[in-house]
Amino acid sequence: MNELDLLRELIAIDSVNPALVPGGAGEARIAEAVTAWLADRGFDCRRLESVPGRPSILAVARGTDGGRSLMLNGHLDTVSLASYDGDGLDPVIRDGRLHGRGAYDMKSGLAAMMVAAARAHRSRHRGDILLALVADEEHGSRGTEEVLDAITTDAAIVVEPTGHDIVTAHRGFAWATVTIHGRAAHGSRPDLGIDAIAKAGRFLTAIDELGDRLGASASRHPLLGTGSAHAGTIVGGAEVSSYPDACVVTVERRTIPGEDDATFARELSDIRDRIVRSDPEFRADIELTAHRGPFEADTDSAITAAVTGAFRDVAGREPTRRGEPFWTDCALLHDAGIDTVMFGVDGGGAHAAAEWVELASLHAVTDTLERAIRNYVGGP
Repeated sequence: MNELDLLRELIAIDSVNPALVPGGAGEARIAEAVTAWLADRGFDCRRLESVPGRPSILAVARGTDGGRSLMLNGHLDTVSLASYDGDGLDPVIRDGRLHGRGAYDMKSGLAAMMVAAARAHRSRHRGDILLALVADEEHGSRGTEEVLDAITTDAAIVVEPTGHDIVTAHRGFAWATVTIHGRAAHGSRPDLGIDAIAKAGRFLTAIDELGDRLGASASRHPLLGTGSAHAGTIVGGAEVSSYPDACVVTVERRTIPGEDDATFARELSDIRDRIVRSDPEFRADIELTAHRGPFEADTDSAITAAVTGAFRDVAGREPTRRGEPFWTDCALLHDAGIDTVMFGVDGGGAHAAAEWVELASLHAVTDTLERAIRNYVGGP
C-alpha cells in the first residue's frame, strides 16, 4: 500500500480528540488500524494506554547490530469534524490536493512515516526504527509523555507539517490565572464597594504594555524573534447594580529559549507590585496553571544532517531551516535528551473549515523520510 492509499484510510477513521470535543471518538479505532498495518510489515507493536480509550502505539523494527536508534513521531488525534466544511471523513482529491479532516494536521505525516519506515525495514538496518503514533497531541500531549516513560532513542523526527522546511526551534508557553479582588456592595454605595473589574483595567493595560516591551526587545532569537504576552479571557461581576468582588483574567506568555514560567511569574509579580504602589487598594492573586518550555535543537546534529541530505537528494535543493511560533512535542523529546527536528508536508487548513495536503508533497516527504531513516540508522 502506498502513502496515498494509507492516508485515505486514515482520514476515513474518526479520531477527534475527546478532550477538545466532548464525546469525540478518540484514538482507539485508529490505533487498531495502524497496529494491524505495521504488524503486517514486521513491526513489534506495543499499546500504551494509561487513560482508557486514549491509546498510543509504539512500533519497533529492531536493528541488526546496535546502530543509532531513530523515532518518527506523529499524532493520531484530530480537532473537531463539526468545524469542517463538508464530510471531514470523506477524503476527496481535487486539483492535486487531498482534502479531509487531518489531511494536513497530521494524518499525512502518519502515512508518510509509516510507509517510509516500512520501506526502510525491508532491508537490513543496524539501528532500531521506532514509530510513536501518539494520542492527545492536540490537547495535553499525554501520548508523547507516555512514550517517553517507556522508551528513549538517539534521535527523533516529529512529522508535523512544515512545508518541507526543517524546524529546529519553537516557542514555549506559560498560562496564568490572575484574580483581582474587590469588595461587593450595592451599586448605590461607592463608599462601601471596590470595583474589581475597574481595578482589572490597570492590570490589563500593564499586560498590553508588557507585550509591547517584549515585541520591541533587543533580545531576539534568530529564528523565533521575541516572546509575547496577552490576556486570554476575563470574567467578573454578578449584575449591573452591584460592585463586583472579583475579576478573573487569564494571561498567556509565549516564551523563547532563555525564558520560562519563572520569567513569567516574575513579570506578573512586578506588574502587581507596581500597581499596588500607586493604588494600595489593588489586590491580586497569581496562579500559574500550565507551562511548556521552548525548543531549540542542535542545528549541526546528525539527525539534522540526515534529514537535510535526504531532502536534498529528493528535491534537488537545500531545505529552509526555520522556527515555529507555536509549541509542539519536539520540546518534550528534546528535554528527554533526544536529538530532535521537525519536518513534514506542505498544505494548509490546520483546524480550519477546509484542510488539505499537496499530493506531490506527500510523496516527497515519504521519500525524504525513507532516505533519512537509512542515513541515520545505517545499513548492514
